[in-house]
Amino acid sequence: MSTHSSFWPLCQQLQQGRFVDLTHPFDENIPHFADAKKMSVEEIRNYAQHSFLVQYFQFEGQWGTHVDAPAHCCPEGRTVDQISPREMLLPLVVIDIHEKVVHNPDYILTVDDVLSWEDQYGRIPQGAFVALRTDWSKRWPDNTAMQNYDQDGIPHTPGWGLDAMSYLYDECQITASGHETIDPDPGIRAKSTNWACERYILNKDRYQIELLANLDQCPFTGAIVICSFPKPLRASGFPARVFAICPSC
Repeated sequence: MSTHSSFWPLCQQLQQGRFVDLTHPFDENIPHFADAKKMSVEEIRNYAQHSFLVQYFQFEGQWGTHVDAPAHCCPEGRTVDQISPREMLLPLVVIDIHEKVVHNPDYILTVDDVLSWEDQYGRIPQGAFVALRTDWSKRWPDNTAMQNYDQDGIPHTPGWGLDAMSYLYDECQITASGHETIDPDPGIRAKSTNWACERYILNKDRYQIELLANLDQCPFTGAIVICSFPKPLRASGFPARVFAICPSC
């Protein structure tokens, strides 16, 4: 009989939790960054001729729900294949501003929002994954609604404030963050600040997950998140499969 300790009981316990898929399915028609090259799919083997199906996919790394590695903005930053599996299993913190976004699509998360969360739920744990719930993902898969451009071509989408980012990464020492919008920066500031929040995260040698889904089904605290993705060499980003395991009650 083996004398080694076992994680199998923990696995059984986790299986009793409630699983929430935080990932959008993707194809060539999903919402995407304005300048992105569209995805294409070609069937190169089929059942009738070959007795099996093989497809050829072509898409940008930053397509659908995806991970941005530090190399996305930092020439010397880590690439997707260099992100450790230990960074993919994390406590999940959900900060909810969706009611504020209803009245103001340009809403920017503030330090006060984060401190209010901590007043109610306690200190954000070191190493956490912090997800910003805006319910913007309910606009999926309508690209026009996701972008929310005005008549001058300015996107009106919510996002993170740089001061809130600094508090989370510097003071709380979180591992990663994610959001439901196409960018972390609020639309009205993104271009003019050269995507300051995105560059801040990635220059901290951290990663982010963009275009999350179903955060409204997760508790604000107490769940864990698994951020999984393939391991392409030298990639700055890649589609991800992200899910949460939540307490069943």
